[in-house]
Amino acid sequence: MDPIREAHLSEPGLLVIDVAGLDDDTVLAFQEAIARTWGTSTAERTIRDPGQPGVRLRMYTDLRQVLKEAPSPEPEPSAT
Repeated sequence: MDPIREAHLSEPGLLVIDVAGLDDDTVLAFQEAIARTWGTSTAERTIRDPGQPGVRLRMYTDLRQVLKEAPSPEPEPSAT
């Protein structure tokens, strides 16, 4: 992957996240989970390095831009 540049992190709350996983579905699902909560520049494809297992992607996330509040976990029903 390309090096992270100072412009990518020019203000507090900006993140560069490099994700590695077993397959495309796994890393794209992770990216989608992050993008549902914060403003995120999403990748359309993953990267495979020849001779290396798995796939990678890079995403840029802005924690200052909250898209919606994450739902609080529902309590487990009590067994009676």
